[in-house]
Amino acid sequence: MWKPFLSSSKFRVKFFLSVIILSFSLFAYRNFLDFAEARTGASIPDPILKLFEPIDLTWLIFGLIYLCLVVGIIALIQNPEKLLLAFQVYTAIVIVRIIGMYLVPFEAPQKLIVLKDPFVELFGSGEALTKDLFFSGHTATLFMLFLVVESKRLKYIFLISAVIVGVSIVLQHVHYVIDVFAAPFFTYVCFIFVSSLNLNKLKHVTSD
Repeated sequence: MWKPFLSSSKFRVKFFLSVIILSFSLFAYRNFLDFAEARTGASIPDPILKLFEPIDLTWLIFGLIYLCLVVGIIALIQNPEKLLLAFQVYTAIVIVRIIGMYLVPFEAPQKLIVLKDPFVELFGSGEALTKDLFFSGHTATLFMLFLVVESKRLKYIFLISAVIVGVSIVLQHVHYVIDVFAAPFFTYVCFIFVSSLNLNKLKHVTSD
């Protein structure tokens, strides 16, 4: 499945550049988070969060996210075009989130239960972030998988998972409701933008 694509210099260059740009974007994003955590943001009224006390759903959230990521990678790795598209769309999401958090700095919801990644906690310091807010990256990632994969069954699974995770991070007061509602919109915009640039429109060629 990969041989025809790897034999194309166009695909190799696009794939290599996409991975490099994604890596650079993630590096910039991680450094931006330090800046975001250090500055003062706005506390916004959220009438929905006021209706209930937070519930710790950390293991459900990350369990579902990691399971979907594994399934998504297995599905996408069988289709080089779709894998490339996923890299490019995710890069766009990361960049848009940096811009979003820079322009719309929020303080964390007052009663949040800090969302600590169990995997990071197991193998590292697991520094918890609380201002990684607008818009929800967890919801956006699962919604991106819904948009990118071809299998209808997987689309349903990823869409339902995105809804469950979105609801869960609101129940845990990790995000404001607006963060979660905005995630699918911005993700879809990124998907359409990348597609319109034809970055994923690669010909099935076996030679240059």
